[in-house]
Amino acid sequence: MNDHPLTSLAGYFALLSLFAVGGANAAIPEMHRVAVELMHWMNDRQFADMYAIAQMSPGPNVIIVALIGYHVAGFAGGAVATAAMCGPTCMLAFLVARVWDRFKEARWRIAIQAGMVPLSIGLIAASAFVLARSADHTIYAGLITAATAAFAHATRVNPLWMFLCGGLLGLSGWL
Repeated sequence: MNDHPLTSLAGYFALLSLFAVGGANAAIPEMHRVAVELMHWMNDRQFADMYAIAQMSPGPNVIIVALIGYHVAGFAGGAVATAAMCGPTCMLAFLVARVWDRFKEARWRIAIQAGMVPLSIGLIAASAFVLARSADHTIYAGLITAATAAFAHATRVNPLWMFLCGGLLGLSGWL
C-alpha cells in the first residue's frame, strides 16, 4: 500500500469491509494482522485496549475502526477509516437488497443464507481467539478467559455479570 497513512487506512479498510461477513467483529483477526503485525501501527496491548473501549462504548462494533484510524492519523484517520469500512459495505448492501427480495423462494438464495450463518460464527470465533491471544499474557488470564467462555456457553447468565466478575478480578490484582 501507499506510504501515506490516510491512503493506507482507506485502502485497507475499504477492502476489509467487503470481507467483514458478520459485521466488524468478524474482521478483528485481519484488523489485528494489519494494524499490529503488518503495519506496526500499534502493539497487541493497544489493540486489545481499543477493542475493549469499542465494545463498552454505545453504538456499533465498528467503533474499533475509528479508534485504529485515530491512533494512526488523528481525527482525519478516524474519519477516513470509518468511511472506508462503512462505505463499500453500505453500497453493496444497498445494491444486493434491491435484488434480494425478488428471489425469496430461489434455492440459491436459501443456500447462500444458510451458508452465511456458520461462516459468520466461524469468523467471530476467530476474532475471539485473536483477542484472547493478544490480551491474555499470563496463565491465569488464559484460564479465566477459557472458564468464562465455557461458563457463557453452558449457561444463560447475563454477560454483564461476567464482566463484573472480570473487573473485580482485575481490581483485586489477579490479572
